[in-house]
Amino acid sequence: MKTVLVSAVALIDVDGRVLLAQRPKGKSMAGLWEFPGGKVEPGETPEVALIRELNEELAIDTWASCLAPLTFASHGYDDFHLLMPLFACRKWQGIVRANEGQELAWVRPQDLRSYPMPPADIPLIPILRDWL
Repeated sequence: MKTVLVSAVALIDVDGRVLLAQRPKGKSMAGLWEFPGGKVEPGETPEVALIRELNEELAIDTWASCLAPLTFASHGYDDFHLLMPLFACRKWQGIVRANEGQELAWVRPQDLRSYPMPPADIPLIPILRDWL
């Protein structure tokens, strides 16, 4: 089974809320909420991929020094295995906006379970709640 490496981030605002993005129509798992990020391309580190994805998807810039490794997800889907490091980030430049038509929500950690998420993301919720 193919392993896919995806890098994700828990962006945390000054009020302690976490940003979730809704997967748009036409993508697999459309309508589910996830932590922003994306696939790590050949030659990229997870941090570099995340910095690129945040700029492309949310129009913000951050730096590797602002990405704190928090935990990771390892989940088998029907046709691939997902390995996803999750970073925490409290510092970025710019105003978060949806560049790819996705819905965004700033969510309190205790409310994360109210948002339907892909199976790989669900085990990350208690870790975030405990950490924040």
